[in-house]
Amino acid sequence: MTTVEGMVEEIKGKYGLDAPNVFRAMLQVPREKFVDSKFKNKAYQDSPVSLGYGQTMSQPYTVAFMTDLLGLKGGESVLEIGTGSGYQAAVLSHLAKKIYSIEVIPELAKAAHRRLKKLGYKNVKVKQGSGEWGWEEHAPYEAIIVTAGLDKNVPSALFDQLRDGGVLVVPVGTGDDKQMTKFTKIKNGEGTIKKEEHGIFHFVPFVKEPG
Repeated sequence: MTTVEGMVEEIKGKYGLDAPNVFRAMLQVPREKFVDSKFKNKAYQDSPVSLGYGQTMSQPYTVAFMTDLLGLKGGESVLEIGTGSGYQAAVLSHLAKKIYSIEVIPELAKAAHRRLKKLGYKNVKVKQGSGEWGWEEHAPYEAIIVTAGLDKNVPSALFDQLRDGGVLVVPVGTGDDKQMTKFTKIKNGEGTIKKEEHGIFHFVPFVKEPG
């Protein structure tokens, strides 16, 4: 595929994903602006793209699927763990009020910040740091998305920073193949968590800041 329209149509036809709001957001984001020049020909293919540093930008279908699971309505504050290129944050920016994104790799954090600012995404903030601690300053969040694979336990800080009724979407499991998992914090004042599993996806490992 060489256009964003072709990319979206491929996702619809191949996977049957019914996510009109997400697709409208994706149509507004120039994915080729988020990849290295040597990978421009892969920008709209339904496959991951290398970002260097052992990281990848998720394939478009994975971005669409995870975003749809968040169920965003437009007024939410969203925390993203794993900024990467900034593409996922850009998509989220069209669907929620505020996006706070954390990237553990300094070079990627700086590049994503510059890119998003240059492209005019004013409702996205990026900082460099370890995502396991979340971003308490702007909590609580209506939605949290983790774009790297966790081996087992979701950091407790993320649940603590999730608003009652909020949703956390994260790939969890041993090995590279992770179970896409949606956690919902039930509105009962007791921090009860509902867990749903939504199939196997391939992810690079969650990286913690040294020390």
